[in-house]
Amino acid sequence: MPMTPHPALASLCRGTLAAAALALVTVSAWAQQPSPPPQVPPVEMREGRVAAPAPPAAAPGDVRSLDAIIGALYDVISGPVGAPRDWDRFRSLFAPGARLMPIVQPRPGEPAQVRVLSPDDYVGRANRTFEQSGFYEREVKRDVLTFGGLTHVWSTYEARHARDEETPFMRGVNSLQLLHDGTRWWITTVMWQPETPAFPLPK
Repeated sequence: MPMTPHPALASLCRGTLAAAALALVTVSAWAQQPSPPPQVPPVEMREGRVAAPAPPAAAPGDVRSLDAIIGALYDVISGPVGAPRDWDRFRSLFAPGARLMPIVQPRPGEPAQVRVLSPDDYVGRANRTFEQSGFYEREVKRDVLTFGGLTHVWSTYEARHARDEETPFMRGVNSLQLLHDGTRWWITTVMWQPETPAFPLPK
């Protein structure tokens, strides 16, 4: 049997329904707002691999030119013993999926091997080393080849334990591949070979 609600109760119900409808419309309108495009580097991962997280935003001065990004790479890893490095700055130079690959020779006469590191792998190893000794690396010679967006840099380096140390304790060659996306530079790979008696640097 239908019942006639009390006038005050009917007014309350109408107010509640109106508030619910307004909330629904507000949520629906918010959900339809276009989200801003993600700020991700121009790297596309295929073959089922999961894309690496986007690196921190780079300082524009670090990535505006080839000289700038290579200078930033050498600068950010250099410093006195125990001094913390700016690892977010370091990560910002690398494209997602970038690799750092030192060539090592376990013992004289044994075949050389390559270790494949992510930027985070490198950070973990370097932190342990820099806690024990100072490290300053600088470029002494560079050869560059460019085709389209691809640039290959052959960068000869010297490493010292102190900035004013006269003789480097290590020399070698960094082989870098870089991408210019029309806006900024990205490092995609770094492979390096330290100088050895079997492989001296040319004069």
